[in-house]
Amino acid sequence: MKRVYILVAEGFEAVETLAPIDVLHRAGVEVVRVAVGGSLRVASSHNLVSLDCDMLIEECPFDDCDALVLPGGNPGYINLRNSDIVRGVVKMYYENGTLIAAICGAPTVLAAAGVASGAHITCHSTVVDEMCDYCYDGGSVVEDGNILTAAGAGVSIAFALALLARIVDPETYKRTLRGMEV
Repeated sequence: MKRVYILVAEGFEAVETLAPIDVLHRAGVEVVRVAVGGSLRVASSHNLVSLDCDMLIEECPFDDCDALVLPGGNPGYINLRNSDIVRGVVKMYYENGTLIAAICGAPTVLAAAGVASGAHITCHSTVVDEMCDYCYDGGSVVEDGNILTAAGAGVSIAFALALLARIVDPETYKRTLRGMEV
């Protein structure tokens, strides 16, 4: 079974977090929700929803996974970026060739971890200036090696589907698309 870790920090963007969880779950991927910040229950930006996570980041083994997902949201992406553990995991996964998927402001976590310099990326327009060591392509979803980035909330399903396409076989991908009426 495929496994994905999704890092959830206080102030996460609900749709950027829940779309990948939903899409991956439909395909039979194990999605492990990892709380960053000391509590298993994490509130979204705008306090629209709270998400109960499976484990705290300090308890996560970070082994045997197919991808790491970094949702955006303000201040969610800032809380991810400020975590020494998150930056360390991102660096380890990048160096190991594990897929890292970051949306909205979360590509700034790549920069903070010192990885993928020069990679083609996209991100939310408010953080483009922080991504000066990268090739900002703009657009909805951009893939470069083991880095997958997306612009923001409006492309959350496209982001989740691009992630899915990278980690499951073509038949599972097609079956999931059919089930979603895509």
